[in-house]
Amino acid sequence: MSNEKTKVLAVDDDASVCDYYEQGLAALGFQVVCAPDAKRAREHLAKHRPDVILMDIMMPETDGITLTRELRDDPKTAGIPIIVVSGLEDAGTLNDALLFGAVDYMVKPIDLETLKTKIERAAAAGAKRKGAG
Repeated sequence: MSNEKTKVLAVDDDASVCDYYEQGLAALGFQVVCAPDAKRAREHLAKHRPDVILMDIMMPETDGITLTRELRDDPKTAGIPIIVVSGLEDAGTLNDALLFGAVDYMVKPIDLETLKTKIERAAAAGAKRKGAG
């Protein structure tokens, strides 16, 4: 593994979830920035390129599936792997997330070790795609 920290952008409107990501994932060696909504996520992405995006589905104004689709349609962000993290367990929602470009999903409550594995897998696949493109 490289010594450069994997950069994660977490998009979640729940401050306690953001704290959980920022503290838990940082302790596992990730560099985490949390955006509380789609607008802030877009602002962050205009200046920085994360290795992986963690996307909540249920958010005010722009939901996570809409934002995922938007990021997939933009050549600047199309190659960033997105992992959908949601409290929703219904198959239709998860199917939509994958259909619109998420590479993986996780249902809340979040197990940090499982999330770590998913982030590492997504980041490695994203780096391969970036290298090939």
